[in-house]
Amino acid sequence: MREFIVEADGGSRGNPGPAGYGSVVKDAATGETLVEAAEYIGVATNNVAEYRGLLAGLRAAHELDPTATVHVRMDSKLVIEQMTGRWKIKHPDMKPLAAEAARAFPVPQVTYEWIPREQNKHADRLANEAMDAGKRGEQWSASTSTAELAAADAKAAARAVSASASASEPSGPPGDAAAGAARARAALAEGRTSAAPSASKAEADIRAARTVATPSSGWAPADMGAPATFVLLRHGETPLTPQKRFSGSGGTDPSLSEVGREQAERVGAALARRGTIEAIVASPLTRTRETAGIVAARLGLDVTIDDGLRETDFGAWEGLTFGEVRERYPDDLSAWLADPEARPTGDGESFAATATRIAATRDKLIAAYTGRTVLLVTHVTPIKTFVRLALGAPPESLFRMELSAASLSAIAYYADGNASVRLVNDTSHLR
Repeated sequence: MREFIVEADGGSRGNPGPAGYGSVVKDAATGETLVEAAEYIGVATNNVAEYRGLLAGLRAAHELDPTATVHVRMDSKLVIEQMTGRWKIKHPDMKPLAAEAARAFPVPQVTYEWIPREQNKHADRLANEAMDAGKRGEQWSASTSTAELAAADAKAAARAVSASASASEPSGPPGDAAAGAARARAALAEGRTSAAPSASKAEADIRAARTVATPSSGWAPADMGAPATFVLLRHGETPLTPQKRFSGSGGTDPSLSEVGREQAERVGAALARRGTIEAIVASPLTRTRETAGIVAARLGLDVTIDDGLRETDFGAWEGLTFGEVRERYPDDLSAWLADPEARPTGDGESFAATATRIAATRDKLIAAYTGRTVLLVTHVTPIKTFVRLALGAPPESLFRMELSAASLSAIAYYADGNASVRLVNDTSHLR
């Protein structure tokens, strides 16, 4: 079952006064923006505008998938408390709106969460864009909206202040299409498409900008059904991880370090907030079972072990650094880097053999979890192989991917056999 996050807000310049609302529907597994909605509603109060934003978000989510679950996030304490039934609805203007919201999406499928205003900037900026458009006598248009870009930039700026990482570190996952589309919308709004690095790149970003607000599921047809979504979690750090030593399925089978356990706790907290994971499957190695156990305890789920998710066996290279392998086994290393059929010294497992194993495991899990979101707790090579196979990339692409400890990636698999890579190496939950 898919899960959406609806973020909504409303405002009134005068309370009552000229008012507008904004709402965003996001894919809970990836954070991708699926729909933006905003409207100038004339003279109204803040609370009426907030309810209208909630109603628009729920209706948009229902159009995407009426069988999904929805997690609503708003900075309006009144709306959240009234919709959960903890506060009574006394104002005559609120009652019909609350009733409409309850009908817009089946009540058992919707949960509510109050969030601080700084965490609701996307919807807030949409509401302000709608009010600005109304002031000009115009209708708000998704094609000219810069709310997503502005919210992303504000979020990135906040991270830059608090993060100890260098200023050159990316603020989001590689290939963040939503962010690219938002920037293209900003360029469209200001007539500055020449700021793109090349004409072809600008055209691509503009096309993305014009379609990002349209409900979709990757490139899959609407009748393809809900995909099997694999959220791929690399285990937390072990003592070998910061030393960059080969650590496969044929070595000492290390446990998580203290840092690794803390990373697993953070992953569990982040996934609990999203609330999308329906099952957990883990590699049989100690570090993955420990990571999965920590996350499972937070999510209230059991862990299933699947041997197909184990790491590659690196043979005699287990426990060695890359430099040590190059010094001791230079010919074997050169062959391994050049040929996916080559095995590590000591009859280890080749990348080709790993790919065959992962493909079989993938197909088995897709059949078992069609239409569901499952967390796969595994290792560097299996996750890179999942991504490589989904993209149809050559074996050498394994050496061109970065995959951090406790990072999250996500791939959706559709009924026609196609796959959509939605996230790669996300570590925002660790910052």
